[in-house]
Order: sequence, then C-alpha cells, then structure tokens
Amino acid sequence: MVKLKLLFCILKIKHHCSIKFQASFLNKKLHVDGELVELSIWDTAGQEKFHALGPIYYRDSHGALLIYDITDSHSFEKVKMWVKELKRMLGDDVFLIIIGNKVDLERNRNVQMVEAADYAKSISAEHFETSAKDNIGITQVFDHLVKGLIERAKQAQFEGLDSSHHGSSRRNDLLIVDDPTPVKKSCCSG
Repeated sequence: MVKLKLLFCILKIKHHCSIKFQASFLNKKLHVDGELVELSIWDTAGQEKFHALGPIYYRDSHGALLIYDITDSHSFEKVKMWVKELKRMLGDDVFLIIIGNKVDLERNRNVQMVEAADYAKSISAEHFETSAKDNIGITQVFDHLVKGLIERAKQAQFEGLDSSHHGSSRRNDLLIVDDPTPVKKSCCSG
C-alpha cells in the first residue's frame, strides 16, 4: 500500500453565509491502477493564521497543490511565495501542481491561463484550472496527483532509494495549499 500525507484545502462551495474554517484532518483510501493508496489530508483553508504552523503540516511532504483564484492576481502572487517556501523546506524535487480555481467566473479573470501555465513550467510544475462550484477539473487534478506520486515512489524504489528524500526521513507525502477566501461578516458569522 502506498501511503501519502496530503495537506489539502477541500474545495468548498461557499454559500451566502461565510463559515469560519479551522484546520481539519481526513484519511482517505483510494484504489488507483491496482494500487491501494492511503491519503492523509490536512485542510487549512489557506488561512493566514495557519501560515506559522505550515512546517508542521508540510514537513515530510513530497508534493503540493497550490491553488489560486483566477479572479484575484494577489492570490497568484501568494502561490509564488508558497512555491519558494516549499522548495526551500522540501527541496527542488517536490511534486507541485498549480491550480487556477473559479473558472466558472471567466468573465472576471485577472490571472491569464498562459501566464500561470508558463510560471508552472518555469518551476517544473503542472498547471490545471478548476471550478469547485461546477465540479470542473477536480477529478483530473487528483488523478494526476496520485498517479504522479505513485510513479515517483516506484521510481525511487527502482533506483534503490526507499521513498525517502535523498537519505532524509521524508515519507511519501503531499501538501496542498489553497488561497483563502476572506471571511466576510454576514448573518451567520460569529
């Protein structure tokens, strides 16, 4: 069984009332190409208050999903900051996927797909676009992610490495970072 630790902000559809998020944890088992994969998922909803705790969440990770809002260029700049931090902490071979979310709001786009795809290519990452609201591209991202990590784990074993990171104690882990949606005062916020 392949075990992957996954820090992931589950893409939630936000309704009229905002919800205060906290870090949460979920285990998920999947069968992918005949392999049983166990994911350990951490969800911080990209909130700034969890940034200082980042190393606790992403230590031992081999991969990361970094999610920006296509309507918010500031969120794309924050992804670039996370990439630098993750590469500094986890090394240059960390498996990265850059995701532009909210393609259902194409008319409000402020981050061009070609710009994000070029950036992803420049850091040896993959790029996808999704809509959590309309459930577009989510399955493809996870399929690519899990298959990519399984392939890397098998390659490491084939090369005589034990799925560790060049002799370190890192396991087959994955980190996903989402840009936060600001919590707005509303009828149901505390």
